[in-house]
Amino acid sequence: MAELQCSTIDTTCVQGGWRPGDGDPRQVPIYQNTTWKYDSSEHMGRLFDLEESGYFYTRLQNPTNDAVAAKIAALEGGTAAMLTSSGQAANFFAVFNIAGCGDHVVASSAIYGGTFNLLAHTLRRMGIAVTFVDPHCTREQLDAAFQPNTKCVFGETIANPALAVLDIRKFADAAHGHGVPLIVDNTFPTPVLCRPIEFGADIVTHSTTKYMDGHGASVGGAIVDSGRFDWAAHADKFPGLTTPDATYHGVNYVERFGKEGAYITKATAQLMRDLGSIQSPQNAFLVNLGLESLHLRMARHAENGLAVAQFLSEHPKVAWVRHPSLPGDAEFALAQEYLPDGSCGVVSFGVAGGRAAAEAFMAKLQLAQIATHVADARTCVLHPAASTHRQMTDDELAAAGIGADLVRLSCGIENARDIIADLDQALAAI
Repeated sequence: MAELQCSTIDTTCVQGGWRPGDGDPRQVPIYQNTTWKYDSSEHMGRLFDLEESGYFYTRLQNPTNDAVAAKIAALEGGTAAMLTSSGQAANFFAVFNIAGCGDHVVASSAIYGGTFNLLAHTLRRMGIAVTFVDPHCTREQLDAAFQPNTKCVFGETIANPALAVLDIRKFADAAHGHGVPLIVDNTFPTPVLCRPIEFGADIVTHSTTKYMDGHGASVGGAIVDSGRFDWAAHADKFPGLTTPDATYHGVNYVERFGKEGAYITKATAQLMRDLGSIQSPQNAFLVNLGLESLHLRMARHAENGLAVAQFLSEHPKVAWVRHPSLPGDAEFALAQEYLPDGSCGVVSFGVAGGRAAAEAFMAKLQLAQIATHVADARTCVLHPAASTHRQMTDDELAAAGIGADLVRLSCGIENARDIIADLDQALAAI
């Protein structure tokens, strides 16, 4: 049966990716198996040589995962996608697929602490250097960060937890001017509220653990290729995509799969084969359940986030508030450009009195729970400097826009009045 053509994000959330035939299950089925049966070694050999499309081992591909990846690709407006075991794995694969020992990456400094650690320290051990730039740097400052061996640019649509909004067009123009792709982590807004590819991004990543799953039930990641970056035009920079791969009998990914499929095919055939960070089919199934209501939930998350930000901005015990959709916020103008329908449900703020006051405030919360998580149906709260970002130095925290007093509140889909009442009583108690 032909793939269903969905004209809106809403319908794609519900029906994209999986088109059942006569007698097939209506819901995406869980292929909870490791292997498939074949009648001949010759047939299996053609699969291993990438001469035919098919399944031979779940570590590389699985029908459940592929259906969910296809839905996410459609939501982002990409041509191909793959699922990974986590958002961290997605970001690592996205960069490592085109950068190796001796190469260089340009990245926004305002990113999630775990991703900063990956880029600044773990990739350095692999021989990949990274230059961090302020997301609001000038174009001249951004251009100055590039080197002859730069292979990509990385940033987050909305930084976690600094909530800086990436000027996607500026970063994309700079990347393309230097012959490299822009990779954007779009976890916080999701494609419901922003589609980075429409503004020039080439690769989009997600921690599907967050809003896409939406219920704190499964860990996962995704990588989406726009299919627009011309690898062949910059063949000298990307030999892994444009020269024969000896581990697959000399296949040239760009020649065999075109610019629409080369990047994801290589990431699957090489990185997933060798590193094995596959998302389980069970988790992919749970992510799909979350995706089916994503368009409804994101509207509520954004609405609640803005309402809470407005409340906090007027409270005498709150020193400062950041939410991209809050009028007067430093990110408001960029948010209106890239996120006109709302940004996310996350609000960052400082309690008057600094770190001690922030910790006392969090201890008094009742509805909002302290959790190492963000972006799901239940409101949760975290002190990043003492938890998710504690591996960063004071200078690194400052560069990422994360002060010692910063509290990250992730507004769920409860009634905003109840969330605000909880915050009000906790602030009154300190």
